[in-house]
Amino acid sequence: MKLIVSILFLVGVVFSAFPQSPAQSKQSGLYYIFKEPKLKSAKPPVIILMHGVGSNEKDLFAFADQLPDSFLVISLRAPITLGNNSYGWYHLRFENGKPVSNVIEAEASRLMIIDFINQLKNKHAYNEKRVYLCGFSQGSIMAYSVGLTVPEKIKGIAVMSGRLLDEVKPIVAKKDKLKTLNVFIAHGTNDHVLLIDNAREAYNYLKQSGIVPTYKEYPEAHTISNAMFVDMLQWLKK
Repeated sequence: MKLIVSILFLVGVVFSAFPQSPAQSKQSGLYYIFKEPKLKSAKPPVIILMHGVGSNEKDLFAFADQLPDSFLVISLRAPITLGNNSYGWYHLRFENGKPVSNVIEAEASRLMIIDFINQLKNKHAYNEKRVYLCGFSQGSIMAYSVGLTVPEKIKGIAVMSGRLLDEVKPIVAKKDKLKTLNVFIAHGTNDHVLLIDNAREAYNYLKQSGIVPTYKEYPEAHTISNAMFVDMLQWLKK
């Protein structure tokens, strides 16, 4: 499920303008590419991008130049190789039209991402109180899984066309810890890969857990549209 990037992105920005040779590294078993902030500071905020199943770290990194200049931008590659330049956070199958996750792999990936965040300070200077996760599809599922279980490490999560795994709910942090977590949810009403019901159910669950997310629906399929991205940027800048 590779992300479909609009031909015209934001104000006249075309794909050829995206970064061509990002810096790259590996840590905690996860390969990643990164872009240093244009506005230099001793402790910049950091946003960690996580792609969907079947894609790779270059996918969401196409947005790097449109993110705020003050941010350190990290784009992770999922640990499971599915094919040539194709990776996933866990294997997935469908039964009766519903996705069934490999819960052991999903949990392993959750722990790897947490360890990655814990070790990131060894390679990059950043503000540990301003860590944001942004994911698409399976990457947004991981954003939920990490953000809701260790909210003390995460300032906010942006969930684009995702869902909250039932298996994660028993280990979600208590309400008093969740109250500082900011959440942005964007989902297309015409998404036939992960239905809009997934977003609505997650929204209701979060409200019951003491979080009031910024919630947006769009007349889109399984993608990140220009409108979704613009709304996410506005949320991120607040």
